Amino acid sequence: MSQSKRKGIYLLPNLLTTAGLFSGFFAVVSSMNGRFEAAAIAIFVAMIFDGLDGRVARMTNTQSDFGAEYDSMADMVSFGMAPALVAYNWGLSGMGKLGWLAAFIYVAGAALRLARFNTQVGIADKRFFQGLASPSAAALVSGLVWVGVEYGANGDDYGLVVAFITSAAGLLMVSNFKYNSFKEVNWHGKVPFVAILIILMVFVIVATEPALVLFIVFALYALAGPINTFRTVDKVTLDDVVGDHEEADADFGEDSDDRQGRKKAEDKE
Repeated sequence: MSQSKRKGIYLLPNLLTTAGLFSGFFAVVSSMNGRFEAAAIAIFVAMIFDGLDGRVARMTNTQSDFGAEYDSMADMVSFGMAPALVAYNWGLSGMGKLGWLAAFIYVAGAALRLARFNTQVGIADKRFFQGLASPSAAALVSGLVWVGVEYGANGDDYGLVVAFITSAAGLLMVSNFKYNSFKEVNWHGKVPFVAILIILMVFVIVATEPALVLFIVFALYALAGPINTFRTVDKVTLDDVVGDHEEADADFGEDSDDRQGRKKAEDKE
């Protein structure tokens, strides 16, 4: 009689996912207690754990359907609810309906972004993200709060700015703008010695003003999506911004000449 396969979950990757989930929950609690700097940093810590759990699962061959679903649920808390509530408690609560609507736009954008990502696994072009990834959107919003606290700004005085950036981050997540995923980088290959010196300089710059540097980096990355899309598309249409995701995924793998040729062939048919 064959022994039945033992049921259970893999400990290490799910432990890292739980740590990221805890960081997101800690960010919410900290913002409710007025500790906005700790809340913003906790979201960045959640990003580190989110980057580690998948890589550890692949390295240790411990991927599972449960782990993928758990990671998605944790991301919704850490990069969906947490940044929106941190931004709301810091600079949106005094704006009435406009404030909570801006926060809700971000939450809804994160939920739709994660759902769309889960349906595209295995079919999307791995070189690009379709729409701003939720961790990057979370870094943009929490980075804004961190910079504000670092420089002694009162969030209520900059409510319109917070509302604009929070809602814009939510809309960018559900857009068709393509963002470089950096997955084509060969992390196992050799690099020139000067590359190590450049990396050390980057660490020094980030260490000097972490809040400002991280906010600027993720703000530039958020702007890179629309710029990259408009640069590679000859004539921007509504589908290039918010159209059907399957058509957009097909276009991501083509340059402008290939795409134009395909459209001409379709028109002839």
